[in-house]
Amino acid sequence: MTLVIGVGNPDRGDDGVGPAVAARVAALGLSGVRVAPTVDPARLIDAWDGESDVVVVDAVRVGLGDGPRVVSLRVDEQPLPGWAACGGTHAFSVASAIELSRALGRLPEHLVVVGVAGCDFSTGHGLSSDVRGRMDAAIESVRAAVHGAHPTQGGPG
Repeated sequence: MTLVIGVGNPDRGDDGVGPAVAARVAALGLSGVRVAPTVDPARLIDAWDGESDVVVVDAVRVGLGDGPRVVSLRVDEQPLPGWAACGGTHAFSVASAIELSRALGRLPEHLVVVGVAGCDFSTGHGLSSDVRGRMDAAIESVRAAVHGAHPTQGGPG
């Protein structure tokens, strides 16, 4: 069983991409997948407690330059790269939750983070057209992670 967690606030523009992708993945009814549509990063450690396979979807605030706009990273064996540590509008980030969980020995055995480059994090706005256009790629990244495909490593230098 793989747990897919959407992180973000739908009332903060592109920060809502995590819950939006999670909802679309839930609608697919994939066998062996359970979805937690909206989780605050401060609650991730409890959300994935006891889970061995987890995929987290979140907005990436920093620009990805000319590189991919959706990046999938396996982070159970190594930390998130510095460019991915600042996501959405969270004071306590997904990267912080991962590293705290790692230090406490509570990291899932297999953990993939799917980051979607966002550009508008304004209060009260929905997803930008750019991020809506990245939804299919993000869903395919989640599906690949669920099926054990090796995630794309990298991103901007």
